[in-house]
This record gives sequence, structure tokens and C-alpha cells, in this order.
Amino acid sequence: MTSLANYLIISAILFSIGAAGVLFRRNAIIIFMCIELMLNAVNLTLIAFSQFLGEQSGQVLVFFVMTVAAAEAAVGLAIVIAIYRNKETVHIDDLNLLKG
Repeated sequence: MTSLANYLIISAILFSIGAAGVLFRRNAIIIFMCIELMLNAVNLTLIAFSQFLGEQSGQVLVFFVMTVAAAEAAVGLAIVIAIYRNKETVHIDDLNLLKG
């Protein structure tokens, strides 16, 4: 049987990879994917603690996080597509939308 510590280590690794991707990558789509990876790491932690404590509240909370993540992905991708149509790039460094 896998212990709680193993799940938490895997979750910390996934979260770290996602955070590094957000900090170091410059492509907007990859940044959104890294944010989704971070949310999935949090979901893994919630499920692990829920199973460890024998309660269902963590698993219910995961459904809410997944709903927010799906909405964030849909809205974020729509924004990225709209920006790509106007500027023809998705590199964050090349975008400066506040400049006239």
C-alpha cells in the first residue's frame, strides 16, 4: 500500500514543475498548461488527505477545483486565441496590450 508521504512527494514535484513552467516559460499556452498542472497537484494532495483521513470532503472539493480549472482553461484559451488573431504571437514578451 502506498503511504501518504509518497502522494505528497509526487504532488510537490508536480507543483514545482508547474511553478517553474509559469516562471520560466514565455509561451502563453504553456503557461496555462503549467497552471493546470499546479491545480492537478493540489487535487492530488486533496484526494490523498481525504483518503488518509477517511472523509469525503476533500473529494468533493476536488470537483469544485476541477470545475474552476475547466472554466479557467476555456476562458484563458479564448483570450489567447483573441490575442493571437490580433497580434499573431502568443509569446508573453512580445505582448504589451496596454500600449496604445
